[in-house]
Amino acid sequence: MDAMTSLLDALDPLLPSLEADYQDLHAHPELAFQEKRTAALVAERLSAQGGWEVTTGVGRTGVVGVLANGEGPVVMLRADMDALPVKEATGLPYASTVTATDDSGTEVPVMHACGHDLHVAALLGACALFAAHTDRWKGTVVAVFQPGEESGYGARAMVDDGLFERFPRPDIILGQHVGPGPVGLIATCPGTVMGATDSITVRLFGRGGHGSKPESAVDPVVMAASLVLRLQTIASREISAQEPVVVTVGKLHAGTTAAVIPDTAELGINVRTSSEPVREKVLAAIERLAKAESAAAGATADPEITSVYHLPMTVNDKECAERVADAHRRAFGEGAVLTMGPTTASEDFGILATAAQVPSVYWFYGGLDPEVFTAAFAAGRVDEDIPQNHSSTFAPLAGPALAVGAKSMAAAALSWLGGGPAGVPAAGPAAGEVA
Repeated sequence: MDAMTSLLDALDPLLPSLEADYQDLHAHPELAFQEKRTAALVAERLSAQGGWEVTTGVGRTGVVGVLANGEGPVVMLRADMDALPVKEATGLPYASTVTATDDSGTEVPVMHACGHDLHVAALLGACALFAAHTDRWKGTVVAVFQPGEESGYGARAMVDDGLFERFPRPDIILGQHVGPGPVGLIATCPGTVMGATDSITVRLFGRGGHGSKPESAVDPVVMAASLVLRLQTIASREISAQEPVVVTVGKLHAGTTAAVIPDTAELGINVRTSSEPVREKVLAAIERLAKAESAAAGATADPEITSVYHLPMTVNDKECAERVADAHRRAFGEGAVLTMGPTTASEDFGILATAAQVPSVYWFYGGLDPEVFTAAFAAGRVDEDIPQNHSSTFAPLAGPALAVGAKSMAAAALSWLGGGPAGVPAAGPAAGEVA
């Protein structure tokens, strides 16, 4: 039995307590930068493992643990902690019934609809292995429990709070995400693995009036409805079909009652792109169409277009990605590891590698019942029957998915800490932000 196998097998006795933590986290989700309870649980668990230097309040609610174990590489492991304003409909016995006040002051339901609770528990499991078995590895582990990923500000908040000045600077940064695939499957790709995201607010200005006399008003609702449809032509008519582009209007708000034409309408637009030239073209098209619709409707003012946040592309260092894939093949078997193409999903993980100027690797692992997934796939009903991340019914198969998450993170880290190829490739053009 090699060192990796013996270390990963040591996770099995820890799984019941880790699953209890996972269920606790799932039942008590917290929105971005409100993760105080989650952070307290993380800090308590790391401190109990022994050997960790634990710091809380990094980037407002983030937690950083440092475990030094002699000379060797510094490996940073990252998990995100925040939940989403989604009302849970999984029917789980530990389903969330939590509500919270969001940044706009609105009371909203809260759910771990993206699996961040599983990420936290899995990283705690990997941390427990390293803390309990220091005879099997050398170097330093920096465990980062990041707030606010869903807001787009969490990684930047930790960087701005001195993540790479206050704590050991890593040689490599590793991250992972559970997804709607079968448990036991791990997938990544060299180079660009996730696209860039832009969140934009467009405010349209009309002139309010009585619903019975639309001729005396300038209706921003009609303006907004027309703009929503026109925005769909950006990807279908202005960008090559070979370019992965998504333009989504996820929010449209106007008015307070049916009988009153409001003064304004507001659209929340989400853009996903995989190259900077395409990103610039899409953003310019949104501005052009918003202004054109406003002019066509006789708007009382030009539209107000505001960038809410931008997340860069997540780019895997190619040599390091293959190194991680090799570790996963040794841990889970050749057939469990797939190479995928870039996805239009986005993350703020890439901000960390950009700020540190070191390589990074990000991968995905399945979280769902393999039998359920296989049946849906065979019937051609994956989209209909398999809940996706951010769905109110997204529910990983807790125990098995947790085991894979903890072991995949530990195995990847061990490829640097436990006798993998000497040294770490220097940060090159593929490491970090290129958008």
